[in-house]
Amino acid sequence: MTLLTVWPDSDPGTVLTRTDVPSEIAVELKRLGVRYENWPVVEGLSATPTSEEVLAAYRAQVDRVVETEGYILVDAMHMTPSDDPEWVEGAAAARKKFLAEHTHDDDEDRFFARGAGVFYLHVEGKVFGILCEAGDLLSVPANTTHWFDMGTTPDYVSIRFFHDDDGWVGNFTGSAIALSFPTFDTLMAGRHS
Repeated sequence: MTLLTVWPDSDPGTVLTRTDVPSEIAVELKRLGVRYENWPVVEGLSATPTSEEVLAAYRAQVDRVVETEGYILVDAMHMTPSDDPEWVEGAAAARKKFLAEHTHDDDEDRFFARGAGVFYLHVEGKVFGILCEAGDLLSVPANTTHWFDMGTTPDYVSIRFFHDDDGWVGNFTGSAIALSFPTFDTLMAGRHS
C-alpha cells in the first residue's frame, strides 16, 4: 500500500503528514499536479520478466495511458537482486544517480508491477515522499524537482512512459538534499515495524 510522508525541506526530523489512506494521498498529490492511480496487480510474472511480458500483462492499462497522455515510448524494466558482483555494482551506481536531486523536461510516469520505490518531490518548501508499491502508477510532472530511491537491494518491475525517444534524461540540481531525508530502507523498515 502506498505511503505518503511530508517533511519541511529544512527539517527531515519533523513529519508534517504521514498517511497510507489512498483517498488522502490522491487528493494531496492531485493538488501538486501529480497523477496517481492504483491498478490491479497481475500475478505470475517471472522473476526477470522481459519488457514485452510486462507490457502484455498490463496492455489495457498501458494503452489507456498512452492514448490519454500521448506517450510514444513505453518499456518495462526490472531490478531483481543477484549476488553477481556486476549486478551489485550496477545497482549501487543506478541508486546513486537516481538519489541525486533532478528535474526532467518530460513527465516521469512509472507503474510498479512488483516491488517498491520512493519518489521524493521537493516543492512548496516541503519534501513529499511517496512510497510506491506494486499496483501504483505515479506521474511526476515535467520540471518538478525530485529524486528516487530504490533501496540498497533494489527489487522491482516498472513500466516507464516517455513523450520522446530520448527516454530518461535528468537535469541535476547539484543539491545534496536527498542525503538528509529518510531512505527507502528506513521508510520500509518503519512501515513494517
